Amino acid sequence: MKKLGIVITLFVTSLAVSAQAVNTGGTALPRPADMLLVKENSHNFGKIPQGRPATTTFEVVNTGTVAMKLDNVQASCGCTTPVWSHDPIEAGGTAKIVVGYNAYAEGPFTKTVTVVYNTNMTKTLTISGEVYKTPATSAPDNASVQLLKQIN
Repeated sequence: MKKLGIVITLFVTSLAVSAQAVNTGGTALPRPADMLLVKENSHNFGKIPQGRPATTTFEVVNTGTVAMKLDNVQASCGCTTPVWSHDPIEAGGTAKIVVGYNAYAEGPFTKTVTVVYNTNMTKTLTISGEVYKTPATSAPDNASVQLLKQIN
């Protein structure tokens, strides 16, 4: 009997919680997390040479009615470096997040950058591409160049 009482209590509690997420019109209420809009949340660098860092810029927009702050922008590994402004973004304002990739390791890559804003809200940005191995030495001397110099 005690177990039945617990089950009924949990059921009623879950109904009360789900009822709070719907307004009287029957549609879901907007979440506060939606106030940060990322114009493009991914970037593909394509093929990039090994050892040459590559960067891209993500633009974010505050679609809310009050200023908000990017609390932290954290890369998934040390090969990716985000740079952003710590100043508040006014309502309707924009900010830029510059993400750099060091292109040290050869091969395809996919890295994520997590944007934390308004204390506990998050968005995820993604960069990808393929790093190709560059030649170890420069091109060999071209003997034809010396021949052309003698003609002039």
